[in-house]
Formats: sequence, structure tokens, C-alpha cells
Amino acid sequence: MEFGNNVPEFTPGLHSTGLDSLQQGMLPQLEPVIHGPLESNLHNGLIEGQGVPLEALPVQVEEGVPLMEGTYREVHSIVMDVGVPVTACHFDGQEENLWLGNQTGHVTSYFGLSMDRYSSFQAHATDDIRQIQSLQNGILVLTKNNLRCYSRGGLIMFDCLLAESCELRCMLLTQQNSLLIAGQQNFVVEWDLVTAQQSQKYEVDSSKINILRESSRCFFCGHANGKVSMHDLRSFKLEHEFEAHSGSLSDFDVHGNLLVTCGYAGRHNRMTCDPFLMVYDLRMMRAVTPLQVYVEPMFVRFIPTYTDRLAIISLAGQLQFCEPMGLASPADVLPLGVVGQAVVSVGVASSRQTLAFGDSGGCLHLWADGLQATFNTYSRETEFPLPCLTENLPHLDWNDDLAPLSLIPTPYTSEPLLSEWSPPSYAALRRKAPPVDLEILRTMKMVGFIGYAPNPRTKLRNQMPYKLAEGVSESECQLQEPESPIGPEVEPHLHMVPKKYRKVTIKYSKLGLEDFDFKHYNKTMFAGLETHIPNAYCNSMIQVLYFIEGMRCSIQNHLCAKEFCLACELGFLFHMLDHSTGDPCQASNFLRAFRTIPEASALGLILADSDEATGKVSLGRLIQGWNRFILTQLHQEMQDTEDSSPEGESIIKQMFGSKVENSSTCRCNKETSRVSSNLLFTLNYPDTSKDDPSREYEFTEVLQRSICLEQNTQAWCESCEKYQPMVQTRRLQKSPDVLVVNCQVNSPKDIEFWKTQSEIAFKKVVNSEEEKIVHSTQSRHWRKSADGLELQKSLRERKFVWIPYSLQTSIDSDKQLHWEKCTADQGDANKEERVIYDLMASVAHVLDPRTGGNLTAHIRVPQTYHQRKEGVTHTQWYLFNDFLIEPIDKYEAVQFDPGWKIPCVLYFTRRDLQQHYDISIKTPIKENVLLAEASLTRKQRKRLVTFIPLSCAELPQSKDLIGLDAEFVTLNQVPQKRLNRSQQNFGWVILGSPGVK
Repeated sequence: MEFGNNVPEFTPGLHSTGLDSLQQGMLPQLEPVIHGPLESNLHNGLIEGQGVPLEALPVQVEEGVPLMEGTYREVHSIVMDVGVPVTACHFDGQEENLWLGNQTGHVTSYFGLSMDRYSSFQAHATDDIRQIQSLQNGILVLTKNNLRCYSRGGLIMFDCLLAESCELRCMLLTQQNSLLIAGQQNFVVEWDLVTAQQSQKYEVDSSKINILRESSRCFFCGHANGKVSMHDLRSFKLEHEFEAHSGSLSDFDVHGNLLVTCGYAGRHNRMTCDPFLMVYDLRMMRAVTPLQVYVEPMFVRFIPTYTDRLAIISLAGQLQFCEPMGLASPADVLPLGVVGQAVVSVGVASSRQTLAFGDSGGCLHLWADGLQATFNTYSRETEFPLPCLTENLPHLDWNDDLAPLSLIPTPYTSEPLLSEWSPPSYAALRRKAPPVDLEILRTMKMVGFIGYAPNPRTKLRNQMPYKLAEGVSESECQLQEPESPIGPEVEPHLHMVPKKYRKVTIKYSKLGLEDFDFKHYNKTMFAGLETHIPNAYCNSMIQVLYFIEGMRCSIQNHLCAKEFCLACELGFLFHMLDHSTGDPCQASNFLRAFRTIPEASALGLILADSDEATGKVSLGRLIQGWNRFILTQLHQEMQDTEDSSPEGESIIKQMFGSKVENSSTCRCNKETSRVSSNLLFTLNYPDTSKDDPSREYEFTEVLQRSICLEQNTQAWCESCEKYQPMVQTRRLQKSPDVLVVNCQVNSPKDIEFWKTQSEIAFKKVVNSEEEKIVHSTQSRHWRKSADGLELQKSLRERKFVWIPYSLQTSIDSDKQLHWEKCTADQGDANKEERVIYDLMASVAHVLDPRTGGNLTAHIRVPQTYHQRKEGVTHTQWYLFNDFLIEPIDKYEAVQFDPGWKIPCVLYFTRRDLQQHYDISIKTPIKENVLLAEASLTRKQRKRLVTFIPLSCAELPQSKDLIGLDAEFVTLNQVPQKRLNRSQQNFGWVILGSPGVK
């Protein structure tokens, strides 16, 4: 049936005729507050001594009377405690429970629309319940000067007693796991729910805060003098103050951009209820047209379901719904059925489908918009007590030898059980703590020997995950790669590639790049590089060059007059990376200058858009060629302008150059030699087809034979005066400060060699770890579950690892340099006969058969960059995948799975590199640029110059404001016809538009 507009249908909460039939003296304390219509449901059998028990007195809706969706009607009424006002009413935000608190300090909860009693306990002996707030694992109960936290079953979790002089009225749960508590005093207390302690105390100008509400940006305080103040959530700074009512404030609510208040006004020397609701627009911080209602408003709540409706409740028990910006209608007024009592508490469920009203007679009225209404949109399952099983235990026959003894309940005893082992029979072994989060190590500041770091909030409190792998032995521990989110059927290759290594693309929208969230991919202070630029495959190598401190400073100090100078453009790009605080940069100017160099085009380093999009090129081979080209090009461009070296050498040659002696020996024993300088070396792998393919080669052994290469070739012999087979040998005389190695893993044969050596190295690690375990089991009691975790982690870090973290050079008796493997802590100071190198960066090619893959860089960022960017002294490995930057463990820099990750370039730096180079940046732009009379039209209109150039005395000084008028010009090539129409001549037309830069 449908309800009429003029006569609202109402189901009374309690049907009865009166209390006249009750004997005198039976309930003498309830006579002033109990109303007559309660008698029929309160028969003599329920009345015992001090009142009615806590069982609910249900009133069901008659069958066959449907509730129209969106229309609120009363579905249930219960009596919590007869004659005791219900002072607090709160819907649980996690479960389908309704919490009530009364004036005597008792708290009761009811489950669902059926209002079955769930729990009941005494929260305070004398004080009334001011407010109830649900948490994830319990509820908060606020009384006059006390804050307590209970479990939903009634067990107390903590009890906080504030000063006895406090008069608490309200509390507000914020989004930062903190609680704001206010009252009649002139301060607001911020309570930390994690530590259960008071964190801060804020002073307020006016006392008597009765109501606290929160919005998305700030929170509001309702004062007893009729004002509403708006404060910042973080700093508690007063943002604005609204003078809502001249008398007192009874209630207010906030939703979206609207603030609605109700209260009292002073008229004829007495306080009267204000029939107008004050409505404020928070966007303009001013009042709009007040809303006149047909009830005396005592409570106001937003019910944002289909529209932003308001629910206005009067003290006498009338409910009215209306729009905040519309007109109220008397047809929308509904009676609550409080039968002469006053409404003292109101609750609104988070789903906005149910409402609760508590009156001064101890009754609760539950209203809903349907018989299937819920308290929350997604509620978790409520935990109910298990039924008693003592009567259902099976019979146990003592004469049955096969009867399980587990059927007998274990008794509680103070004596030791038979299953308890004595101390000589076992050894206590503590579980080892997992490693510290990389984000904490990155942001940690050292003060003496103590490190301080902010909480990254990546884990819940008291939560520590452990990775437990069942059914995996120590020797068969394998890397467990994450599965592809779209399934292996769609991407059969990427299911084994971690997400952070995959190719990242920029998704354009209607606003272009403005609404693309780069912070989602980079939460550090370092800058990434965008990918939507042609030839952006070199982004990883640009990042590697940037994090070499001496090279970065020298490049930024370089400036020349050449139009397309890669050193100048790279210095400008480094300057952008320096000043960025996490936002990505574009290498457009650098790549534009790169495309103009003929040598780059001749080497095939410039890609067309179609080749880069379809993945037709080998990025691994391409980036190694780019690495050789960029070092050579920067050396040539900086050699003429470099003045730091007496020999006129560039910083590139000083840092990357190695002195190599090349010797050629003929059959006639004629030997010729020359000395040259190499900027990098390429690995030359041995031919395993002639030898045993499973033979072990150390990385230093392959590096030694690649640097001191010996090969046979045809060359001209001056002694024989003809071409003869010669043996060419190369010997390293001086090692570089930065050792650059091209891995040259381009063929399947090279990949197989790399894979074989990684497996051999991994087997050695497994055998050594198993020997340690056998030794530990003989010397002490060893527990597999604890040491197995540490062993599994160690093996996972050593799988697919062949490259050492550190190298060192030594000089033999023949004065020849040899490369050896060393540990990270083997030596700190470099000596003349020994130089220690540490791995600084590695560039890898992530395979993808669809797009050709992408290039990533693992870079060990030194302390100077962290100090300049974040103010911390820390060294950390990072993954640079274009504009995706993420901290990683150091083993990922040397871990190359040939199935999806191929090594390309390795950078080793001397341990004392910064001691040999000046890392200060000097501004290369001189003051003479302001004195030049540069103009594009000077030659054509030399006599029409109307400005006076600056003099030396007029140069700007420190803290002067400078305005630069930049002329943005576009050069378009258009044909210009000559007198002879059979020929055409192309000229340049300048299209300019002035602007300020």
C-alpha cells in the first residue's frame, strides 16, 4: 500500500492503556516519568523489585504492510531501562550492532533490525554516558571526565581518567588514528589511539564545546554560545567562525559544502527555540537563505541518500524531512511515538538506511526505509558466543583401547603436564627479526649512533609479516616470481617479470599530462625522465651519468658557444634534475641536439618512431653503442674548453680513461707497440665449445682476458714489407677511476654462458651453506624453521648472481695489473699497488617480445645526493625505470635472470673517487651576456635601435627582481619564388609572439 501525503502512516512503538492497574509502591520512582500507554506490555510477571529487566519489549510491524523504499517508518521499539533516559545512541561502523548508553552509566548493544541483545555492561558507576564511538576492535565510551575502551563483549581494554575538573561533552575520531576530546574547558585534547596516551593539547579561544563534527578538509566545533568554529585538521588553526544563533547552539551537521545549524534565540528576556535552520555555504564562507521548518528543531542530521535531505527532530518527538536549499512542507512531519517523553539522543547509520531515537523514558525507536535495511554498506560478520558443548560430549568407554583421548577435556592444573619437556631436552631459539624497511633506511637521519626516521605507515601496529615457504628444501629453494595480474594466457612472458621492471607508459586523457599521477610511480625526491620523446631509450644511461658526482659537477660547469653541444644540453638537464623534487623531467633539448650529430646517425643510434614503437631493434646492443658514443662525444666537446688538467685532458678522459699499451708481434719477431687511451671495455667471453661447457669462470677472469686481450690478425709488417699474421696483445698500464664495461650479451651463446656461470656460482653457495648447517647441527641444537628462513633468504639473494659487488687491482712481479674479486669491507683506503672498485650502477634490458622491452638502471645513490635532496646521510640502491623510481635491495643490481633480464652496462667506481675531483659547481654564465646587443633584426634595422644597452654599473645585484621578456619564435620554411619561375628558393620566415618567461 502507498502512504498518503497529508496523513502520514505511523506504527506506534508501544501499545498499552496505562499504569493504573499497578499496585502503589511497586514502582514509586518511575511515576513522574512513565506514561500510561505502557501497561499492557508490563504485566506483573516482569516487574521485580527495582524495575523491568533489560529484555527488549518488541513491537513488530504488522504483516502485509510494506515499507516503500526511501520512506522511513518505525520498525522496532525496545525498552533499555524503564525511566532512565537514553543519553547516547551510536550505530557500529564495522558490525550490525546498535550501541546505547543511559544516564546511569550502563551500555547495551543490540544486533540487527531484530534488536536482539548482544552485550550489556556497566561502563561507569555514577556518571552518564556522553558519547559512544566504535573502533575496529572495540568501542570508546565517554563520560564526564573519563574515557574507556571496551571490546564488543564488554571487556575493558584501557581506562583513561582525565583531570577531575574537566567536564567532557563530545569526542571526534579523525582519520589519523587519533581522537579529539572537548568539553566545558578552554582546551581540546588530542588522544593517540595507538599508544593510548595524550599526544597534544590545543588551546581554544572560547570554552564550552558541546559538539564536534568533521569534513574532508577540516573539523568544526559547536559552542554553547551559539557559534560554530572551523579549524584545520593538522594544525588546529582557526580558519573561520560562524555566529549561528544569538542564544545557544543545540545541534549542527556538515555535508559537502553545506553547514546547517539549529539552536535557541533570546526573545523577551528568555530563551526560545529558533524555528529557522541556519544554512552556510562553506565555499563562500557566508550564510544563505535560512530554512524555516514546522517543528521546533532540537537535532539536525544530513541523510544523503538520493538527495542531500535533512532530518529535523524536535524535543517533543516530531520528525521532518526536507531539502536544505528547498521549502519545508507540513506533510513531511512524522510523529516518533515517544508517548509524552522527550527525544534526548539521535543516531544515523553509515548506510543512511536506519535511524535511531532515544527518549527520556528509556525507550529506543528504530526507523528504517525498508525491512531489508542494514546498518552498514559492508559489515563484517559479528562474532557470537559458542553454545555450551558439555551436554553433547560423546560417551567414552575406558575399556576401548582405540578410543581417542582427545575426547577428554584437558583440566586446568598448576602442575606440569607430561608433554612439557625439561630444559636439557630442548633449546630456545628466537625468531630472527626481518630486515628493516628500505623506506626507513632511506629517510633515516643519524644523530650520533642513533637513527631517526618517520613511520612510513606501510604496516599495521604490532604486525610483522614473515615469508614462510612450505615444502621447499634448502638446496631446492627457488625464486618465486609474482604472477601476472591479467593471467599467463594473455601475457605468457610477463608473468615472471616483477611489475616494477615492466615498461611504463604515460596514459593521456582530455587534459593531457596534467591529471597523470607521476607520484604513484615515484615516491622519492629524485627526478625521473619522461618516455614520450623520440630516442628516450637512453634515459637509464642519463641517470647513471648524473649520479657520478665528479662528472655531474664538471658537466654543469661547462658552457660553450656551439649551437648543438651535447655537454651543454646535458649540463642543463642535470640542472633540472638537481632542482626537481620528484617530478619527472624531459630530455627534449638534449635529444634534439643528439639527433643533429652525424656520428650518431651513422652509428644507427637514432631511431625512427616506428622502430621504437614496434620493438624491431635490440635495445641491449643499442644502449651499449650509445654508451661508447656519449663518452667519446663528451670527451671531444670538453677537451677544448677544459682547463683543470695541465695536459689539456678533459674530465671524461681523466675519469674514464685508462692507459693501454697495444703490441703487435710478427713471425719475424718484429714487435711494435703504441700507447692509447680507452674509455670503456667490452667483455669477450671464452669459447666453451672447445672446452667443457660446465667449466667455472670467475667474472674477474673474464674481465682480465677482455682488458688484456690477445688475438691473431693480419697486419702490415715493415720488416717483412708485406701483410703477415701477427699476434696483437693489450696490456693495461693505468686503471681508470671509473671502470665502464659493456657486457656484450647479444647472442644466444653469450646468454647461455652467462646462465651457466650463474648456476655454477649458485651451486657453490648452496654447498657452502649446507656445510654450515651440518656443522651447526653438530655443535648446538638447531631448529629448521628458524634457520631455514635465513637460509632461504640468503639463497634467494644469490640466485642468478655472477657479478661481484667489489673489485680490486693488484700488480704482479712483471708490473702488470690484475683484477681480483674482493669483499665490500676488505679495505677502505686505496694504495698505489691496489685500487678497490665498488659497483655503482648496472643497466639491464628487460625482455618483452611484443614491444622490444625496456631498459632499466640499478644505481647506488651516494650520500651527497641524499643530503642535498632529503637532508639524510644514507647510501641506497634505487631502480630507475624512466619515471618509475623505487628503492631496492642491493642484490637486485647484480641479479640477472636470462629469461627476462639481460645485463648491458656495468659501472665500477673507485672507493675514493670524490677525493680526486672537485665537486663544486661554478656558474658558467658570465655577466657579459647582459652587456651584449644581441638581436635577430639588428642587421636589417641597425639604425632603428631604440634601446640603450646596460653598462657595468647597471648590472643587477643580489636580491634584485629581474624581468625577462622572452621572444618565442617559430621558424617555418616557406618557398619564395624568384624572378625565374622555373626555380624556387627556400627562406626562413619568423613567426613570433612575445611572452614573459
